[in-house]
Amino acid sequence: MFRITAVVAAGGLGLAALSGCGSSDSGDGDGGSGSKTVTLVSHDSFAYTKDVLKAFEKESGYKVRVLKDGDAGQAVNKAILTKDNPQGDVFFGVDNTLLSRALDNGLFQSYEAKGADGIQARYRVDQDKHRVTPIDSGDICVNYDKAWFSEHELAVPTSFDDLIKPAYKDLLVTENASTSSPGLGFLLGTAAEYGDDGWEGYWKKLKANGVKVVDGWEQAYNEEFSGSAGGKKAKGDRPLVVSYASSPPAEVIYADPKPKTAPTGVADGTCFRQVEYAGLLSNAKNSKGGKALIDFLIGKRFQEDMPLNMFVYPVIEGAKVPDAFTQYGPAAANPETLDPARIADNRDEWVKSWTSLVLK
Repeated sequence: MFRITAVVAAGGLGLAALSGCGSSDSGDGDGGSGSKTVTLVSHDSFAYTKDVLKAFEKESGYKVRVLKDGDAGQAVNKAILTKDNPQGDVFFGVDNTLLSRALDNGLFQSYEAKGADGIQARYRVDQDKHRVTPIDSGDICVNYDKAWFSEHELAVPTSFDDLIKPAYKDLLVTENASTSSPGLGFLLGTAAEYGDDGWEGYWKKLKANGVKVVDGWEQAYNEEFSGSAGGKKAKGDRPLVVSYASSPPAEVIYADPKPKTAPTGVADGTCFRQVEYAGLLSNAKNSKGGKALIDFLIGKRFQEDMPLNMFVYPVIEGAKVPDAFTQYGPAAANPETLDPARIADNRDEWVKSWTSLVLK
């Protein structure tokens, strides 16, 4: 996500890279039906507790290799280009903003995961073919620097409409909608809010009000945003950033010493709901191991491990969410959403129009 998980992976929060973890010296390597290595391809922000993965390896007999392949959008595009000879067996991290592109290009084969009946109904898609399995959800939202707004005695924005007011000129940084998952999510949020006839006019006003656009989340959040730990070090001067509803708890949990309250907040009226999926790659060399891995990803052990590693919400019924999420970063009450079919029909044209309007 979205990417929600990048809150952990970037900004000096101390998670080690996971590329190539696990062993690949058993069985017959990555290929063949008898392989004891299963490869998960994902975006750079995939994270987990090592003991949780080791438990899966012990119970299943498979060794897991994680291959990180850049930002979510980059990873999806590369997976599509290599679908005839895939880099792995399972892809995790395609979200609802890019799902139709993956499905239309035949990226995944059908597999109904064991335990799929425990997934909350609102997250289920593609129920006739079961090409993807929902894994997590989160909200893309504008975050604000509490200290900055207090020092300047300015009310924090609470809606999309607020962001185009003169009082907030030159305060917002967002990501490129053509290269970044949260940037695209923010664009889709405005399309949901203002409709086909209104979203372009909104962005004209936002551009006139000094919105800054950068390539990706890490630059926006950890370099330009004044409220994050990374942004403070980089002397960022934008007190508003497109990030996630789960970013404030990350700023508390990984701070040393921990503050009593989060230094950042969320403009609840600017949120767009994002859902991430996993799928068994077409032409996967170890489809049996891939199926077992997808079953694991929606199991309670992994679902309850995700929040404090990837700062996302579980999708299965009854999975516990850490108290810190409720206290510092609750899910948006009424996030914007779009039907996947509408995203599929309009996404490319919206991004093309957005690029011409905002970047030129």
